[in-house]
Amino acid sequence: MTRFIFKSYNYDEANSTAIFKYGFADGRNFKETIKFKSNKTYNNKLLNQALFLAFVLIGTSYYKTFPSREVEVNLPIDSWQANFFNLVYQEGLSQFAFENKMNRDDLAHFKATNSSLITASEYSGSGILALQSGGKDSLLTASLLKNGNTEFVSLFVSSSDNHPRLLDKVSSSLVTDVRVIDRNGLDKAMNNGGKNGHVPVTYIIQSLALIQAILLGKKYVLTSIAHEGEEPRGFIGDLPVNHQWSKTWEAEKAFSEYVSRYISPDLRVGSPLRAYSELRIAELFTKHAWSNYGQLFSSCNIANYQQGIDNTKLNWCGNCPKCANTYLLFAPFLPAEELKSIFANQDLFEKPTLENTFKGLLGIDNVPKPFECVGEIEELRLAYHLSQKNGYRRLPFSVPNSSFDYMKLYPAQEWAVKMLE
Repeated sequence: MTRFIFKSYNYDEANSTAIFKYGFADGRNFKETIKFKSNKTYNNKLLNQALFLAFVLIGTSYYKTFPSREVEVNLPIDSWQANFFNLVYQEGLSQFAFENKMNRDDLAHFKATNSSLITASEYSGSGILALQSGGKDSLLTASLLKNGNTEFVSLFVSSSDNHPRLLDKVSSSLVTDVRVIDRNGLDKAMNNGGKNGHVPVTYIIQSLALIQAILLGKKYVLTSIAHEGEEPRGFIGDLPVNHQWSKTWEAEKAFSEYVSRYISPDLRVGSPLRAYSELRIAELFTKHAWSNYGQLFSSCNIANYQQGIDNTKLNWCGNCPKCANTYLLFAPFLPAEELKSIFANQDLFEKPTLENTFKGLLGIDNVPKPFECVGEIEELRLAYHLSQKNGYRRLPFSVPNSSFDYMKLYPAQEWAVKMLE
């Protein structure tokens, strides 16, 4: 194994483009660029501090090719930052570690220098930047903001010049940032025996949203994450294996504290949906967003959100864990014929190809839970039983009853929750 090096980052003001460079001690190099939208004036100090955060977080995409304990950051970091980055590169890469037969000791261990050069500053921004994906959660946030006559700018982070066209309906202002991953460098690494796997992409997108907020002078960055990701799939020693650690409440609190400590306590990042269960989100979506977006939205990664896919029109593959999870969550609140209409008029409970997927989602016959952003087992069991009143077929196996309270409110950042009141 060879040392991973965080080489440099900079912002090309003339082209509104951030450039991040990485490498390994053996000479392998990577470069990623992100194109932003910028006002003529912005806070340069805060921008640099947000760029540094994104620099380290984006590094997971390249570090994973030849992961090792040793990493080199060419700027001072303090003990709090080192612990934060260790969380990202260990908990945030837990699925990657599981799939590549690694453990916590094999993953990056950041070391503090005497002190950090980064200190938080006052910030006078105002207004809301709300992340958008075209999925149910972000569309619900947008719908509730609009219901409250709250102005906001939508942000979509893309790997191309395309974006889901339904986002043009969401707000009067849509910003699209284009992230150009070093695909050639990653392909070369794969051809040379490099590893691949899941990275904490939610953290990466949040860091880009921070940069965009500073460039536009916005104060609030709204994500749209419910109570999810808290149920680990298993453990590697003391390392919980989680598909998307960066969506957890622990991760939101840590990210928010980093921003407060090292960027500005006046710049806020968080989810106004954090207090709700996934099942409650589905119910709220049917009440506040289905009429506008029910036939347009999608949470299916396979059909829409892989590299190189044209996602101008969102679709459902109807055969993956995300589709099955969505079907379970919405079935209690929609007539069967209406929900089936977005899945090519299929009742997914009847599809033989999804039987094992539903078993994994519902904790049946020791089938492993899918590595996806899905509801908790008890939550999905309740959803299944609630669905039976709406004309859905039964699954070909028995599903235990559940006492899950989908109306329970979970911890959340108070300021974020108030955004939708």
